[in-house]
Amino acid sequence: MNQPRIRILATGGTIAGSAGSAIERGYRAGEVGVVELIKAANELGLARVLDGSQVSAIGSQDIGWQQWNVLYQSIASEMDNRRLDGFVITHGTDTAEETAFLLDLALAPTKPVVLVGAMRPADAVGSDGMRNLANAVRVASDPGAAGRGVLVVMSDQVFAAIDVRKAATSGAEAFRGFPRGPIANVTPTSLDWFGPAERAGRGAQFEWPAALPRVPILYAYAGMDDADVACMLAGARGVVLAGMGQGNAPATVLEALARAGVPVVRSTRVDQGSVDRNLEVDDDAFGFVAARGLGPAKARILLQMLLANGVTDPAAMQSAFDRR
Repeated sequence: MNQPRIRILATGGTIAGSAGSAIERGYRAGEVGVVELIKAANELGLARVLDGSQVSAIGSQDIGWQQWNVLYQSIASEMDNRRLDGFVITHGTDTAEETAFLLDLALAPTKPVVLVGAMRPADAVGSDGMRNLANAVRVASDPGAAGRGVLVVMSDQVFAAIDVRKAATSGAEAFRGFPRGPIANVTPTSLDWFGPAERAGRGAQFEWPAALPRVPILYAYAGMDDADVACMLAGARGVVLAGMGQGNAPATVLEALARAGVPVVRSTRVDQGSVDRNLEVDDDAFGFVAARGLGPAKARILLQMLLANGVTDPAAMQSAFDRR
């Protein structure tokens, strides 16, 4: 029986980090290369054929269009390669949800694409990286992972890109999902899905753009005024409001955003929950879009993709956010 063939695309992050000590808290991201990661994974006896490439060796706070474009092109160009069964992206945890969601919007869910990271560097006592990587390889090898979009594997759990978020600054169980929790449990030798593949047979949701437009995030706080809006509008094609509670902000700020002349999406600075249309803010009057279940980081990604694909009508934008 042929062993599954998995391609690993390494970007750096804590999973490839080194502290130089098993007990030091500080570390350097991206010190362990993809060749070393594959060697360590092979030593676990995973019964998979692994190959890989080094996309970058950085902390994910520095991830941006350059790395995203390479990741997309590397995966999209090989989706029809019958010699490959799936893809694993090793990634820092700080922006894992943004990378996963962006790729999820633009890739057809034909083969498994699994993003994985770690909360402790490779040489730390109790490092979670190699177990997470083994779990990710297990998921990427499973035909049942296809049709689910891009997935994130952390701490023996599988999350859909649309749901996942980093909810804690430290600790191996730092990731959560909203509105759904994990969609599967995984170990290096077992995988239990909680439901069917919802996107089986569907294509990509958006065309991959030549670039992403500038969309800043405005964080709402008590006592703020419209000066903050003016500061961030230069060159902006849209704005995401990380609002209070149900995506709210002081009246002067909402009025300034309505005059900005660019699409405005109301999300929330609250850890989880939906921002509903016209509940506390008159979206119809202001011309705003409600982010629904997407937090500010993912709302920004979706707004960028909508703008890059020529969608500027508020009603069409709202329809896209309602489908999330």
